[in-house]
Amino acid sequence: MVKSQAQRLDLVFHALSDSTRRAILYDVSKKDKTVSEIARPYKISLAAVSKHINVLEKAKLVERKKQGSFQIVSLNAEALKSAEEWILYYQQFWGPRLEALKDFLERERK
Repeated sequence: MVKSQAQRLDLVFHALSDSTRRAILYDVSKKDKTVSEIARPYKISLAAVSKHINVLEKAKLVERKKQGSFQIVSLNAEALKSAEEWILYYQQFWGPRLEALKDFLERERK
């Protein structure tokens, strides 16, 4: 993995490590929203929500566009591809173990 790919992956996992940022991603996956709309359900300041959005932007998970006096935030799902590829690579290691555990539990139940 080239350094830039590793850095990109670090940014994605860092962004995903926070539950508020994951919730923001989920919200904008359904519909593009203004920063104010994103902030509404949280008991944190607009500035704090903006900082979360900045982290998501740095990881390229969201894009922020200016529309008049509003900032519209939209999901960039393509940025999740690097995380998906990383996880899929390691799935080969836990997949057979889970299958073996399932077989063992089924044998024990009989």
